[in-house]
Amino acid sequence: MALEFFGKTSEKFPIPKTMKAWVLGDPDNLSLIDKQVEMPNKAEVLVKIDAVAICATDLDVISHGPPAMIEGGLPFNKNFTPGHEYMGTVVALGPAVDEFEIGDRVTVEIHSGCGQCKRCRMGMYTSCHNYGLNYGEVNKGHRANGFTTDGGFKQYAVNNINTLIKVPDDMSDEEATLVVTAGTTMYGLTELGGLIAGESVVVIGPGPIGLLGVAVAKALGAGPVILIGTRDSRLEIGKKLGADHTLNVKNEANVIQAVKDIVGTKGTDYVVECAGTEQALNDAIMMTNRGGKICLAAFPHKPISINIPHMVINNIYMYGIRGEGKSATHRAIEFMKQKRFDASLVHTHTFNLDELPKALKYARERIDNAIKIVIKPWS
Repeated sequence: MALEFFGKTSEKFPIPKTMKAWVLGDPDNLSLIDKQVEMPNKAEVLVKIDAVAICATDLDVISHGPPAMIEGGLPFNKNFTPGHEYMGTVVALGPAVDEFEIGDRVTVEIHSGCGQCKRCRMGMYTSCHNYGLNYGEVNKGHRANGFTTDGGFKQYAVNNINTLIKVPDDMSDEEATLVVTAGTTMYGLTELGGLIAGESVVVIGPGPIGLLGVAVAKALGAGPVILIGTRDSRLEIGKKLGADHTLNVKNEANVIQAVKDIVGTKGTDYVVECAGTEQALNDAIMMTNRGGKICLAAFPHKPISINIPHMVINNIYMYGIRGEGKSATHRAIEFMKQKRFDASLVHTHTFNLDELPKALKYARERIDNAIKIVIKPWS
């Protein structure tokens, strides 16, 4: 039996009782079903999803489960909808919500922390924990859409108002889905200290996060900015986003020396590591100068060995980040609104919602040089 709704709706945006949603069964098994539309509680809104991007983490969730956790376990066969990089239109307001209006275009962060634990009070709501008691507990205020609660591969989603960022009218739906991606690198650079104007930055791995890492670093005044990868086509996009130099490791006998040839023998000030491989991590350590800082923005899939003695001897700092914490998305979207960089260069393909399996295949296999794939509703 549905609970009575005491919030606000509008005749301009009629809300159906059910919607189309992809749900995860066994690993790599998605089914399109009819699902009940959830209505927002206080401090929440209902978003009609207009676009959702595919992230590499979605591929991990669909195939393996982690970092998704539903009801304290793996997300398989629990009526769970993955997907987390979405934007849309506000179509219903929870009781007492006055920060947004029906009809607002918004893009969303993934995480809404419990607001009670030590980390949430520090602004680290992507690491909400409270000793494990609140993470994943909707009744405690925690949501991580696409990880602990339903995500965006569907038509409607409930979001806490703290996760919403208004989108300007001249920003496309596709570009708006990239705000979280840009926000992730903004969070990483914030944790490294944020004061990178005039400092050298190396980005390893020209995926979506790495490419927008170049853009954000350059917008913050870093120089030189160096992008390292293995695909010339992506390195060329990196140049358009602000990279002063690009290095293809396939063409470099010693990529560490190649970096030092550019920035000087002491090495680079910062590295944003977006590849997540043992080789890339050790390269990052060896190219960083004494007292320099490394941001780990990728998820290695297994334990790896790194050169800890060199880090200790040279006072090198290493920071792991999770997602888009400390309201970094709000800072990233300002750069995008000011046209400081063109995030849409990372968007390569668009599919309809009913074509999600095909879109996932393109993303997983990088068909047709796919980088960021966006899913739109049916025509």
